[in-house]
Amino acid sequence: MMELRGIAASAGVGVGTALRVVPADLDYSHVSSAGAEAEQARLTAAVAAFTEKTRDLADAAREKAGEHQAEILEGQLIMLSDPFLQGQLAEKLSGGACAERAVDEVCQSFIDMFTATGDELMAQRATDVGDLRARLLALLLGREEADLAHLPAGTVLVVRDLTPSMATALDAAHAAGIVAETGGVTSHSAILARAMELPAVLSVPGALDAIADGDALVVDGDKGLVLVKPEAGLLKEYEAKRARQLADRAALGQFRGRPTRTADGKAVQLYGNIGSVADAQAVAEATGEGVGLFRTEFLFMDRSALPTEAEQFEAYKAAAQLFPAGEVIIRTLDVGGDKDIPYLGLTKEENPFLGFRAVRYCLDRRELFLTQLRALLRASAFGPVKIMLPLVTRLTELRQARALLEVAKGDLDREGIAYNKDIPLGIMVETPAAVLMADALAREAGFFSIGTNDLTQYTMVADRGNPQVAAIGSPFDPAVLRAVRQVIAAGHAGGIPVGMCGEAAADPRLIPVLLSFGLDEFSVGGSSILAARREIARWGKVDADWVAAGAMELETEEEVRAALEESIRP
Repeated sequence: MMELRGIAASAGVGVGTALRVVPADLDYSHVSSAGAEAEQARLTAAVAAFTEKTRDLADAAREKAGEHQAEILEGQLIMLSDPFLQGQLAEKLSGGACAERAVDEVCQSFIDMFTATGDELMAQRATDVGDLRARLLALLLGREEADLAHLPAGTVLVVRDLTPSMATALDAAHAAGIVAETGGVTSHSAILARAMELPAVLSVPGALDAIADGDALVVDGDKGLVLVKPEAGLLKEYEAKRARQLADRAALGQFRGRPTRTADGKAVQLYGNIGSVADAQAVAEATGEGVGLFRTEFLFMDRSALPTEAEQFEAYKAAAQLFPAGEVIIRTLDVGGDKDIPYLGLTKEENPFLGFRAVRYCLDRRELFLTQLRALLRASAFGPVKIMLPLVTRLTELRQARALLEVAKGDLDREGIAYNKDIPLGIMVETPAAVLMADALAREAGFFSIGTNDLTQYTMVADRGNPQVAAIGSPFDPAVLRAVRQVIAAGHAGGIPVGMCGEAAADPRLIPVLLSFGLDEFSVGGSSILAARREIARWGKVDADWVAAGAMELETEEEVRAALEESIRP
């Protein structure tokens, strides 16, 4: 037996037989340009074939996995048809590049741009572009794609990276788990695996070399462990555990549509994180009570010009109307110097993580920001919209944003356009500066939402996109938990609600701690809503306080994690 370790990215245990998907040989060094006209014709034919195949995949995804999966693939078509990208491809071909080189270099420029941000949504975009590039290159080079639509029962997929096209084509009913050499908890691979409810262990170095087709595998998505050719006794134990988990998952159905309450009856808000209206529909279908984070970046990407006020308004309105009895918290545009969306004319920065982005960028681009604020205000007439500012570090930023919001209100008043005059304006708490100033910010913000992904990254000075320091950036670290506790206490002292929209909000090990701290609102991925509701229902105040008190006395991440794992209730 051999043990491989990686990142526990999608919970559960999978037992089955390995099927390796080795990346196709996309080397095009032997290909020379036959001239710009001939290369353009080759590229046009490949794009046509790509478009047809992708539309078929998107239609299949819509039927078996929902609108969001289809949207991921359709986003590739939108990007491929973008005039800016098309212009870059044509420029490469005119400069003597073959079609393969043009596709590779242009796509790589987008991948580099998105990867450099460290932002979860942008990292997903990088994966989408990488998938687009590989599929186009395969078409140009005549390489066959792996057939994942017809799998033997109990297949464990072993891949370099789980791409959107793989996930969409995957016969999930016959898949038992996923092992990938790349990816983290917030990567696109992890999100896709969780959406399919498949156990997954990611960032397993050398998995494709260490595992052979047909090997018996155990994928432990709870511990980040892959067992290759496990002994019979151990295999039997994991098969029993898998059976218990499947029964447990089926039992989650009883929590659909129920109010979210603790064991002693305290009401808690359980919302969903979304990036599109389709995501909002998925949250509503999972009986989430609202939206805790609507990332608006998707409206500004994969296009060659700013979205109009009308386009933004329609998207925000559609989401708001899905939750008439809840809330829809919409984050203002979170882009900047680290996200080089071409039409924004941004300059490259030495350190984009600490750069000209998010609320800093919006306050500098007054007209762009006012357009978004007007659209948000107009949508508030159709549902319970809240506005949230990202990456706030100073009270001045909140005040400046509020002043611009008042300008937008004045414009709408003069035009006779309805909106909620008392619309809440809150902030994401995701920087150490905001934690330290939480008491002052709470006196002027309408609400707090803790973004644990970035708060952990900035607190621990550990780039969550860097596998060499990924273990350092843990929400179980005492420094992060102390910051979270301080923010919740400051918010409540200031009389405002406090939510959380980072990955930690869905972690069953952290839920009792967050309940003890007094977190008012949990915002999780749509596929995690029922499990989070059940976990919240298991804990009363007394027991949650006991677990939290014990954890907060510990001094290392390892000690905290171990203690909280022991506290998980069956």
